[in-house]
Amino acid sequence: MTKSFRERGQLDDGPRVNQGIRAPRIRLIDENGEMIGVVTTQEGIRRAELAGLDLVEVSPQADPPVCKILDLGKYKYELQKKKAAVRKNQKVIEIKEIKVRPTIEENDYQVKLRAMKRFFEDGDKVKVSMRFRGRELSHQELGMEVLKRMCTDLDDIARVEHEPKFEGKQIFMLLSPK
Repeated sequence: MTKSFRERGQLDDGPRVNQGIRAPRIRLIDENGEMIGVVTTQEGIRRAELAGLDLVEVSPQADPPVCKILDLGKYKYELQKKKAAVRKNQKVIEIKEIKVRPTIEENDYQVKLRAMKRFFEDGDKVKVSMRFRGRELSHQELGMEVLKRMCTDLDDIARVEHEPKFEGKQIFMLLSPK
């Protein structure tokens, strides 16, 4: 028969509990949040049992470790809610890619610009790649002009993270939201 987490003295992924607390002396906080002071671990466990609750090590790095008398199930639930709130508030920054040509027409240019603005509003970075074909390679300055124009048009909402760089038959540039 397996022992419960209270009998084992430690949660699988959390703090030490009751008999699992190894320190001989602990700093005790009672169920009302009031500081009791430094007591022996056995005294802390006895007080927790009298209150019908558990002794939980909340700060093991302290000297002596800080332990609190509380309802373990409720404590685990609160920790789980905090972790979920942190995950919910995290924003994963994605890198979106926009492909353009050195001979891009004005309307197409405006469409790409609007898409980039939308990406910046969402908090994403944008990688602009420009591929040259055939004789376009001999007119790389046209491509650089298009990218410089993009930088100036987006100057109010984005900053250049990586300047335009030529690699093979392509130019890459990375923009991030301000």
